[in-house]
Amino acid sequence: MKRIKEACICQTLHFMLKEDVGHDYAVRVVQEEIKKYKESLDKNKTKYKIVEETEQPDGSVIMKIIKQYNTAPVGSYLD
Repeated sequence: MKRIKEACICQTLHFMLKEDVGHDYAVRVVQEEIKKYKESLDKNKTKYKIVEETEQPDGSVIMKIIKQYNTAPVGSYLD
């Protein structure tokens, strides 16, 4: 029988600009989306570590994150 001792997932997320709105507004929407994403992780008590968060020349944001997989223990992944 096997048991998961530690588990995390690595993701690269691209928070892209909406194309059908003005640029400044689209950048604000991306920033709000990132804030809500982080708040949802905190609300759900998901352990995570943002490895990199890079704003692109167009105003979109690429985020590299390591986060808890389901409710599995994270062990040393987030150290």
